[in-house]
Amino acid sequence: MTASKHHRDEPTGTAHLDSTAQLMTRITSQLGTQLSHVRLDGSRRTPPQAPPAPPALVVVAHGSRDPRALATVHALLDKVREERPGLPVHLGHIELNEPLLTDTLAGLAPGRAVLAPLLLSRGYHVKQDIPAALATAPHLTARVAPPLGPHPLLVETLFARLVEAGWDPRPDARTRRTSGVVLAAAGSRDPDSAADTARTAALLAERLGVPVVPAYASAAAPTVPAALRALAVRGRHRAAVAVYFTAPGRFATQCARAAPWIAAAPLGAHTAMARLLLHRYDGTLASLAAAPVQRQLTSA
Repeated sequence: MTASKHHRDEPTGTAHLDSTAQLMTRITSQLGTQLSHVRLDGSRRTPPQAPPAPPALVVVAHGSRDPRALATVHALLDKVREERPGLPVHLGHIELNEPLLTDTLAGLAPGRAVLAPLLLSRGYHVKQDIPAALATAPHLTARVAPPLGPHPLLVETLFARLVEAGWDPRPDARTRRTSGVVLAAAGSRDPDSAADTARTAALLAERLGVPVVPAYASAAAPTVPAALRALAVRGRHRAAVAVYFTAPGRFATQCARAAPWIAAAPLGAHTAMARLLLHRYDGTLASLAAAPVQRQLTSA
């Protein structure tokens, strides 16, 4: 009977020892955590602070009735987030799509921000619409970045889209003599916009080794068909159309349909486009950070 009773009591004793060990482990762990907050002199350590979030990047798109445009912009913003984890990235539209830029700005917490136009040249939207929207957000210390173009990263994207459409990246001499490209842009009455597009055309011509003629879907000349005829007069019958739009839409489709040979897809969510947006953000943020110092030196 005694041996049997002792055998039955073993699990109870073991459980008691296990619970005591667990209790001591828990006490030791809690004591260690509390001591980690105390210095050797007995004063309390200040807990480490999380680094502040970087200023927001607000990408400003034009807006389009074509649903492919909004999907493309969202895909591009996802690439920006992949390139710069932890950066607060927001989207605002000038018109036609939600969220509108004014609503996006109103929803941001007070602080610093950079507005990066998803536009390819200077014009009314960059000079007037976006600054007017920013003026409705006095709680922000913000600046508008330059438009995306002209820039070599745009040329890299245009070249990649042409190659995807069938352009030979290493043409022979005969092909070069008979080829040309029309850079088909949206168009604007602002002469600065035409100058920016012409500069991009020149950079692309250097990249391809063939003439590149800028043309426009509206508000400026020449049209895409007129530019294609001008190339044909010069013996450039093998002409491609580089669609100089950030996303699909009515004008981009119209320009592509005029191509006698190949038409490249819009710039879209290319990695070079994401890096260009971040390049504009970084450059504008540096000037924004320097602005208070400049004001202080001026007032002194």
